[in-house]
Amino acid sequence: MLALTRKKGEALVINNNVEVTILEIRGDQVKIGISAPKDVPIYRKEVYLQIQKENEASINANSFEVLKNLV
Repeated sequence: MLALTRKKGEALVINNNVEVTILEIRGDQVKIGISAPKDVPIYRKEVYLQIQKENEASINANSFEVLKNLV
């Protein structure tokens, strides 16, 4: 993991096409802005993990149905 120190108004660039800017710092919360192409999905981590979990459940359910239909 790369750890960087940024101040309000400062930014960093990821992969030449994603820019993350520090918009506001209030206590222990940091508000960030993300500029990226529309084809780059951006999720909060807890949402991303939930999507992965649901996708895995769907794959497992579909696999069971395929096996059931073979019998």
